[in-house]
Amino acid sequence: MPTDSGVDRARLAALATRERATFAERRPRSAAAYQRAGNLFGRVPMTWMNKTAAGFPIYLRNARGNRITDVDGHEYIDFCLGDTGAMAGHSPAPVVEAVTRRLGELGGATTMLPTEDAAAVGAELARRFGLPYWSFALTATDANRWAIRLLRAVTGRPKILVNSYCYHGSVDESLIVAGPDGRGQSREGNVGAPTDVTTTSRVAEFNDLEGLERELAHGDVAAVLMEPALTNIGIVLPEPGYLAGVRELTRAHGTYLINDETHTFSAGPGGATAAWGLEPDVLTIGKAIAGGIPIGAYGLSESLAATLLARTDLDLVDMGGVGGTLAGNPVSMAAARACLEQVLTEAAFADMIATATAFETGLRKIIGSYGLPWSVSRLGARVEYRFADPAPRTGTESAAAADAELEDFLHTYLANRGVLLTPFHNMALMAPGTTTADVDRHHEIFTAALTELTS
Repeated sequence: MPTDSGVDRARLAALATRERATFAERRPRSAAAYQRAGNLFGRVPMTWMNKTAAGFPIYLRNARGNRITDVDGHEYIDFCLGDTGAMAGHSPAPVVEAVTRRLGELGGATTMLPTEDAAAVGAELARRFGLPYWSFALTATDANRWAIRLLRAVTGRPKILVNSYCYHGSVDESLIVAGPDGRGQSREGNVGAPTDVTTTSRVAEFNDLEGLERELAHGDVAAVLMEPALTNIGIVLPEPGYLAGVRELTRAHGTYLINDETHTFSAGPGGATAAWGLEPDVLTIGKAIAGGIPIGAYGLSESLAATLLARTDLDLVDMGGVGGTLAGNPVSMAAARACLEQVLTEAAFADMIATATAFETGLRKIIGSYGLPWSVSRLGARVEYRFADPAPRTGTESAAAADAELEDFLHTYLANRGVLLTPFHNMALMAPGTTTADVDRHHEIFTAALTELTS
């Protein structure tokens, strides 16, 4: 437990107990629904939904734009937005219209046949991110898995390198962290690993070019899989020259570079890749590009695509380990086309980033006024605060700054007053419909929480 978060632990404990009691008292229907769900493993559709700040999850009734209403009738300003999956807002009208037309008018949820929508989505992703060839999955996790297989195939190398405390979904190779001695070890909580993760993976700290070069020098790394900025451990931004150094080192060691933009898409309409002029060999993305409909995608450079297609020994059609029956289905493609062409546009990103900048500015001012040793980072439309100052520069430093008790209190306090943050960290994401009034409301509640904590 951190000792330098700047708050009195006894006061924090008392306030947290009060807020959890209030949470339970005001949500009897959510509590009852949770108790009735005995046939669900962990009482939830997916076990990670048990990551709640107050003991049981809020049950959804309806959602639209950046507003959610629960089964008890409480409305929330939603800064979580499905942890990026609903960055376009909940049920954006163009996506609803496109999906309804595909299912109801045209028909065909899954057919194993291509649609013209898919070609349009590929062209738009190529325009935005700069990689010319695209293929589709249902999650970014699968997009990463399939990209890894392709790059192992073309290099003949067995290992993948990731950053400590990165986020690439549930990709087995990514569940490695740097231990106290700097050497790789399995990330705590890694469930049922098929093999010791050090046999498949290498790890280097984000922002550490020396560590990266040391690991690449072994000559067994097929690809570096990385987020251009760490996101799921709190935003850790790249230091000047770091990303250029990564690209230089990967090329020097014959290693491919995969940019996972699943979360860093918040940096702009072409993600961090376009915003920062990056040149990956592969780009993976998911969640946000279809307006909440399941999707994943990966883009390939010209040279890599040519190399793969020239390999007649690779089974890219049947059972070669790359692909899935529902991947590229008509519904996902229709949703992605509508979302990219009509919702998450350049103009929408400009507004979202301006709103996030206001969120960041106000948050810094509030934290500074209380003299708390916390920091704030922003990645385009995404803002996060950490209980450390200066802001962590590696994933390990950011993990060490975690304070679960303080985080849960703040999340519960905000939820009790109608504001939702991402449950796994202190992330606030702006949708196209998020307003400065929504930002002001968050800041009003956040200020009240800090007043109670520090008075």
